[in-house]
Amino acid sequence: MALKTVGLFPLRLPGHPEHQGRLRAVMSALERALPELHQDVTPVVPESADPALTELVHSSGHVERVRAACERAIETGQILRLDPDTPVSPGSWDAALAAAGCGVAAVDAVLAGEYRAAFCVVRPPGHHATRDRAMGFCLFNSIALAARHALTRPGIERVLIVDWDVHHGNGTQDIFYEDPSVFFLSMHQHPLFPGTGPAHERGRGAGEGTTLNLPMPAGLAPQRYVDTLLDGLDDALDRFAPDLTLVSAGFDAGAEDPLGGFTLTEADFAALAHEVVERTRPTSRNRVVSFLEGGYNPDELGRNVVSHLKVLRDATA
Repeated sequence: MALKTVGLFPLRLPGHPEHQGRLRAVMSALERALPELHQDVTPVVPESADPALTELVHSSGHVERVRAACERAIETGQILRLDPDTPVSPGSWDAALAAAGCGVAAVDAVLAGEYRAAFCVVRPPGHHATRDRAMGFCLFNSIALAARHALTRPGIERVLIVDWDVHHGNGTQDIFYEDPSVFFLSMHQHPLFPGTGPAHERGRGAGEGTTLNLPMPAGLAPQRYVDTLLDGLDDALDRFAPDLTLVSAGFDAGAEDPLGGFTLTEADFAALAHEVVERTRPTSRNRVVSFLEGGYNPDELGRNVVSHLKVLRDATA
């Protein structure tokens, strides 16, 4: 199943890689693939998240700062910046809440058995947003919110988050660093923005051992990245039996992406998705929800998303 939101930044900041063309490319690629996918994929536009729901993972101060910045953008009709990398436009508040609501709805649908799996075609991305800070194009951490929401549902006591975005998901790690109910596994390029995610960070307090970082250099053969992540996944599953698996699907790990130096191809992303579903199946029971994070070459992004969706369809059949 594909869950999608149509909330977009209505203004494009010239030269900024996180723009509405990303989703347009994805939706165009999915439309071209529709003859093959239409019997197995249901597009859904869920309701936006209530702003209060975002406080499951963010401080009230953070939510209000984002809201205030977006309101100023509406008043002025201009694009404003929360930091040098993270702009907001008059449509950003609605877009961020739509993305957050998509993740929550996807979790509910999968746990209720309405759909086998879900892919959230959303922007802005979310995995850099910490409890108290918007950064790296991210306003609210949609995958973290989905994980926290899932843990309120009956029978869900452990959630695994697999993040293969080329950039470290520092916000997701920050939110769950002391939480033993969420295992955060990240393979990312190092050094690269945001400069976090060393291998020695393994969690703290009750969450000790439920963070696993796999920092990797740029330019390796793609199989090296695939093998590294899957070895890390096996390591995680030796110690943690998830009831639900979430994926931060960052396609900026692709070979043609302008912001990273990884070399993954369409086939490599397909292999990662297939193995994540297969290896978590004994306890997650095919319950997988995937979120679009990075991916800044629109044509490459569209191809990779279609491949990803086909794998989710086939692997969870």
